[in-house]
Amino acid sequence: MINNNVLVPKAMFFTKGVGKDKTSLQSFEAALRDAGIAHLNLVKVSSIFPPGCKILSKKRGLELLQPGQITHVVLAEVRTNEPNRLACAGIGLAVPASGDRYGYISEHHGFGMTERKCADLVEDMAASMLATTLGIEFDPDTGYDSRREIYRMSGRIVESRAIVQTAEGDKRGQWTAVVAAAVFIG
Repeated sequence: MINNNVLVPKAMFFTKGVGKDKTSLQSFEAALRDAGIAHLNLVKVSSIFPPGCKILSKKRGLELLQPGQITHVVLAEVRTNEPNRLACAGIGLAVPASGDRYGYISEHHGFGMTERKCADLVEDMAASMLATTLGIEFDPDTGYDSRREIYRMSGRIVESRAIVQTAEGDKRGQWTAVVAAAVFIG
């Protein structure tokens, strides 16, 4: 029996941002502003994409939220004050073909990865987690391009994607923060 009083998001959107400032916290705030979500009370959650959840544009998603609202997010964020250090934050998504099944959202944050490498990593993580729950057999030691083809050919993973923010640390040593988020809407 399904309990209709349970909080299950009906929609979500992706966003990303970068910020620089003299303190770590202020650079994080600037990155959240750049992503358009600094006005929300963010609560980090783990990474399940609910069955039937709709993916909205950032613009439409933000229209449905109000300042101060408690908002659940899958958030990747990293900060550095090392000049020229490459920072990355990424979110990946894998959606099952069957609308009554849940999907996966993955997150990664770190240093030294290009936008493309981070995007491939988070998309691969989400798709691999979903594939294991769907019983899709694959060799984890093969490259993601090969596994992606297996996932698509199975017909049980309908979509995978990623959103990534990268930035080099400020040349003068100010803090640089990058964020990527999947933002849920009740």
